[in-house]
Amino acid sequence: MKLFRFGAPGGEKPGIELDDGTRLDVSGHIGDYTPEFFAAGGMERVAGIAADRGDCPTVGAGERFGPPVARPHKFIAIGQNYRKHVEEVGRPMPEEPAVFTKLTSCIVGPNDDVIVPRASTQLDYEVELAFVMGRRARYLASEAESLAHIAGLTICNDVSERVFQLERGGQWVKGKSCDTFGPLGPYLVPIGETDPGNLALRLSVNGESRQDSSTGDMIFAVPYLVWYLSQFFTLEPGDVVTTGTPSGVAIGDNDYTWLKAGDTMELTIDGLGTQKQTVRAA
Repeated sequence: MKLFRFGAPGGEKPGIELDDGTRLDVSGHIGDYTPEFFAAGGMERVAGIAADRGDCPTVGAGERFGPPVARPHKFIAIGQNYRKHVEEVGRPMPEEPAVFTKLTSCIVGPNDDVIVPRASTQLDYEVELAFVMGRRARYLASEAESLAHIAGLTICNDVSERVFQLERGGQWVKGKSCDTFGPLGPYLVPIGETDPGNLALRLSVNGESRQDSSTGDMIFAVPYLVWYLSQFFTLEPGDVVTTGTPSGVAIGDNDYTWLKAGDTMELTIDGLGTQKQTVRAA
């Protein structure tokens, strides 16, 4: 089973994709995949709907995918979390996770256009595994508790403007939160259905492979990140945490050029689906 949201921006409805590929509109039973949905045990509820099918209508193949979660309270990101990526940018291996925020206003659907901000000169891509919280987590006692607090996994393109991020002063939020800089989806896959520690990630630009790695190269794995973050602030149901990008980003290789209007990006993580975005001028 996979969760998704479909329809026009701002008017998305909740859906589920069954193991046989059938897509069902579950809006007659569930309002939306909001923080309140996750807090109320919504993952168990939607699993029951998937098992029964009931009177849910099917969803047409041509429908737009929205982000698989409605506006979360927090969108947290981890920086420099893959060994080969840290090496390519010439940084020392971190002793603790680098944590920053992306504003939730940057979230868009997995196939929506990515907009080049005005004054942008160094637009970059980052395929990332993201997870969505299913339960409140605060001061977890150990990593062993972590996975029980996660609702599911999804794909994030942590789009970045490197000059805004690194050369314009302050923290990273300016270079990470421009409109459309947070494509999520297409699916939210329940945590028990795949292993976050062993997933292949790939990204191409205009058909050319740029990133090809595995979550096995992570420095800080998903269970550790949940435990670690919970020591500093409460992770709430529906919160999104994107876990860092592997090697192959443009900033790490002088032979690669920055993204420009007209480019297309395609991102895939095993078992979680595929995103495809076109870059457009503001």
